[in-house]
Amino acid sequence: MNGDRARRRGPFEVPLDDERTQLDAFLEEYRGAVERTLLGLTEEQTRRGLVPSATTLLGLVKHVTWMQRVWFEECVGGTPRRELGLVPSVDDSFRLSDDDTAASVTAAHQEACAAARAASAALSLDAVVTGHPAGPRTLRWVYFQVLRELAHHCGHADILREQILAD
Repeated sequence: MNGDRARRRGPFEVPLDDERTQLDAFLEEYRGAVERTLLGLTEEQTRRGLVPSATTLLGLVKHVTWMQRVWFEECVGGTPRRELGLVPSVDDSFRLSDDDTAASVTAAHQEACAAARAASAALSLDAVVTGHPAGPRTLRWVYFQVLRELAHHCGHADILREQILAD
């Protein structure tokens, strides 16, 4: 349980000499940030399209859920995305079904985060994982890739939320 407590601490509260705990804290900060963009909004607001692409707040959370499953369950865990029941393309990962709600997409995101933690828990950052179609990666590389994507999409989500709240 000590590891769970460390994951809940922010990245500025983690010792700088503990790289793994620091990376976990950054992941958790961004995972929470993307979920919080949905808080207090109506279902219509979470689905509102404000840009020409299929990007919506709810679609962003759905996409980062897919992205984390690809990197941790496929790349780290070795299960092909087809077996995981994931859509094959990035573009499809943003698309919403009629059944998608803020609650269901958030729950799926939380499940994906738990699966990501489980897939990487026993591995060192230097462990080489081989489930990615483009070839082997270290777990550290996967962490940085996921952090990059989460940070990128948190910025998109912040802007969309700001536009929605301005209406």
